[in-house]
Amino acid sequence: MRQQATVRNRHAVSSRLSPHASRLIKSARVAHLATANRYRQPHVVPICFVFDGKALFSPLDEKPKRAAPRELKRVKNILENSQVSLVIDRYEEDWSRLAYVLIRGNATVLQRGTRHRKAVALLRRKYPQYRKMAINERPMIVVTPQRVISWGAL
Repeated sequence: MRQQATVRNRHAVSSRLSPHASRLIKSARVAHLATANRYRQPHVVPICFVFDGKALFSPLDEKPKRAAPRELKRVKNILENSQVSLVIDRYEEDWSRLAYVLIRGNATVLQRGTRHRKAVALLRRKYPQYRKMAINERPMIVVTPQRVISWGAL
């Protein structure tokens, strides 16, 4: 895209989501979570997630993993450095339809409680696969947006 189109299509740079960015986030099936350890070594993984209007939640689900939930690199990084970024994008062969939302925020690991239960319900509504998984018994990553940048054909 030309530089002029990039500037014209930038929708938001704030801690609040525009209705367009919110729509893309809620409809997306996957995001990419970037974490970094205390030495600033980056680590990026695709995640399933849900957005409740204030925060994004990603369970440490039962899909095959190389380590126990608390030993996953993303969790260790969050415990060392809570600053994360999330990219939620839409790719199309028609490049006039490209869009993304970049969220920078703070992440925590939630074990249980009311917020955890609400996130489990939302995740099970969005992803039928989670209806058979015990995500209610597993930790969950919570990302609270601090800055949001959106771009493209939202």
